[in-house]
Amino acid sequence: MSAVYPSLKGRRVVVTGGGSGIGAAVVEAFVAQGAKVAFIDIIEDESQALAVRLAGASVGAAPRFYSCDLRDAAAIKTTFARIAKELGPVEVLVNNAANDDRHTVDQVTPELWEELINVNLRHHLFCAQEVTPAMKAAGKGVIINFGSISWHLGLPDLVVYQIAKAGIEGMTRALARELGPDGIRVVCVVPGNVRTPKQMQWYTPDQEEEIVKAQCLRIRIEPSDVASLVLFLSSDDARTCTGHEYWIDAGWA
Repeated sequence: MSAVYPSLKGRRVVVTGGGSGIGAAVVEAFVAQGAKVAFIDIIEDESQALAVRLAGASVGAAPRFYSCDLRDAAAIKTTFARIAKELGPVEVLVNNAANDDRHTVDQVTPELWEELINVNLRHHLFCAQEVTPAMKAAGKGVIINFGSISWHLGLPDLVVYQIAKAGIEGMTRALARELGPDGIRVVCVVPGNVRTPKQMQWYTPDQEEEIVKAQCLRIRIEPSDVASLVLFLSSDDARTCTGHEYWIDAGWA
């Protein structure tokens, strides 16, 4: 049994990186609430398949897939203009897209730095820029950024990714302060180790068991768990939640 949020029915939502993993679970969760959902991804086949699957299961409008490389600021502007024209003014933005490919300090070149910062940090701000004018006009809106537990734990082989994710938490607080007078809430979701197909490629069964042992709760976090938190924070039930991080990590220390 999952919660139903009446305030999310018909709400216009954009999810970045919505074609797979946590993003796909978030898209599915909003569709189940009857929201009008657009999702952005660079992965064509998986995204198209998700859109088709959810079109047959949706309680309201079918989700719309928009192909866009979020590393390209001009493409972001074009895509969000198209979404606004076809879907209407965006009321909820979920900045989920990221790339946590492993790398060591010695491997970081100026080119890799630009690549990882663009895909993990920069687009959060430029996507927010595209939706805030309509949110200001409406006097309300929600921007949900995705952080990461990784930099809080200092995990290995993720230095630029962790720099970006730390920056997202700072961005969240800055945007919440600046946009709050316009009725716009900005929060950050901080997942722990979530069992997605991509994450599973990094761990052996023994390593996965070690992660569970390090948590207070001896369970694996599923994408649907994270989606449930996103739904709450997007809803009117969370109307006073802004400017902070909300952890969903099963108490991983």
